[in-house]
Amino acid sequence: MSFQCLTKKRKEREKENGTPLSWWLDRDGVKRTYWGGILPGVQQCACSLEGNCRDMNYFCNCDADQDAWVNDTGLLSYKDHLPLSEIAIGDTNRTGSQALFQIGPLRCYGDRFFWNSASFFVESSYLHFPTLQAELSMDISFFFKTSASSGLFLENVGVRDFVRLELSSPSAVTFTFDLGDGPVVLTVRSPVPLNDRQWHHVRAERNVKEASLQVDLLPLQLLEAAPEGQYRLQLNSQLFVGGAPTTQRGFLGCLRALSINGMTFDLNERAKMTPGMNSGCPGHCSSDSICHNGGRCVENRNSYVCDCTQTAFDGPKCTTAISASFERGTSLTYALQEPFSVMRNQDARQLQSSTYSEAVRSRENVAFGFMTRHAPALLLTAQSSDQRYMAITLTQNGSLQILYRLNQEKGPDMFSPTSASLADGQFHRIRMNREGKELYVQIDNTMMQQYSLSPGTVLAPMRTLTLGRIRGSDIADEEVVRAGSRGFVGCLTSVKFNEAAPLKAALQNKGSSLVTIHGQLEESSCGITSSTNTQTTTQTLSVGDSSKSDRGKAPLKKAAQNDSALIGGVVAAVVFITLCALAVIIRFLYRHRQTPPPQVITAKSQRRSLEPPTYRPDLDPHKASRVSKEYFI
Repeated sequence: MSFQCLTKKRKEREKENGTPLSWWLDRDGVKRTYWGGILPGVQQCACSLEGNCRDMNYFCNCDADQDAWVNDTGLLSYKDHLPLSEIAIGDTNRTGSQALFQIGPLRCYGDRFFWNSASFFVESSYLHFPTLQAELSMDISFFFKTSASSGLFLENVGVRDFVRLELSSPSAVTFTFDLGDGPVVLTVRSPVPLNDRQWHHVRAERNVKEASLQVDLLPLQLLEAAPEGQYRLQLNSQLFVGGAPTTQRGFLGCLRALSINGMTFDLNERAKMTPGMNSGCPGHCSSDSICHNGGRCVENRNSYVCDCTQTAFDGPKCTTAISASFERGTSLTYALQEPFSVMRNQDARQLQSSTYSEAVRSRENVAFGFMTRHAPALLLTAQSSDQRYMAITLTQNGSLQILYRLNQEKGPDMFSPTSASLADGQFHRIRMNREGKELYVQIDNTMMQQYSLSPGTVLAPMRTLTLGRIRGSDIADEEVVRAGSRGFVGCLTSVKFNEAAPLKAALQNKGSSLVTIHGQLEESSCGITSSTNTQTTTQTLSVGDSSKSDRGKAPLKKAAQNDSALIGGVVAAVVFITLCALAVIIRFLYRHRQTPPPQVITAKSQRRSLEPPTYRPDLDPHKASRVSKEYFI
């Protein structure tokens, strides 16, 4: 699906009640609001997933109302929703706006059993199938996903012969078989854990000449068959999948796309009739559980977790900004590396290709927040190995300046996105994206601005990144040197440069060989209280909601003050009334205690004795007596 727009066309803009103005219908006529290149249920576009939207406040390029042709293009690949039957584009009646969309052909390929799966949640549960017919050759292929440290994938035994595939440790898969001459063992060990709740592919083969085992794109383990010995695998029991009657180490997790000797096994249907498991592998990484700021959603059996490792944030959903306070002499240098992860199923040959290298060189994604009252200052600088560099500084008057020197024969390209001072003690957010020679800069929630590097620019990958004061640099530009010598005094937060999060690495991975720190660097909340910090973090992480967060802050504060005054008045009134009531009760009790009974008073007033008073013998004058006390009063 390809969608192009100009000026004020917004494909994903919503009405005030939250109803999308554009959508498409799937093959069952159900309305869908996700677009090409994004996951089902997520109302975004491909640029949001890739982190290169023209305006970072929006999840689609066509939402930004930019006076230029932009496009949102991507593949709709969730087969249960295809083919697309209808598309509705709203909000098209604005003057000066234009929109073009194109729906490509439906292409079907692959195996429909690719997602045939079963989830095992009881160790003693297993599936059983007819005996494998694999005397001379065997080719086993499947995917697994688990959080358990070990478990049996499948097993089939005979009188003496057997074949077994298992997760023998969190980072090892073992293929074992016995033809009657003793067990043959092949093990693939991964440099990272395999029980990371992500899909991993296993392929095991055996024939009369050799046996092999491969997991993902890790090196193939190959073992030649003995020149003499048995070559027939004789099995007679059922094939057990996910466990076996003879073991308690059953598999916990999900298996899918099990294929043996070209025959697919219907795990989905068989699991419906077996206790301790479910058909399919239901996921929890949906639209209501998306991890923010580039966090990776990782499945749990009954929930999900967010992996924030590759982000500049932390917390359950990668929404807690990592911040630090810098002093005048503070300097943080980070050694940049080429992105590579064998567990992401990237072909190692791809990393060596010129296309890949050019893509790495021609793109820079920079994002960070800061707060300071000092200028000039050096916020960030990145340098290549051949003295090329880029720098982000605050000039003498506090305005932002971006410098690129990628051509050694010319002076640096200078860009000033704003003349206003950013050294005002307020929090500011910078987002910068370079694609080739085109540079896009956004300050806070303003419109993204576009610049072009000068002709003849030679692109080169950056090797080191420095925050704060520069030390021993080859940079010759006077303004950068002056700002770099002063360093940065203030707070930096959520710093991201391509795949690197230098501030997070310095604060959470102390002792890392990639990080060099000079001076005092302390984790800080940028001088914001915890409640305010939550608001600031929300503004930083969910840029689309930042304006909403700003609106209503003063009214809310005033309302809170009014509520506090009202509650205080009510409490004071209640306390006053209670004290008055207590005073009346105490006075009443005191008067009642001091006043003699009425009949005694009457008797004494009517009949006065002329004789001296006599005391009854049962009354002790040294003891308190109510009668004697009343008498003397």
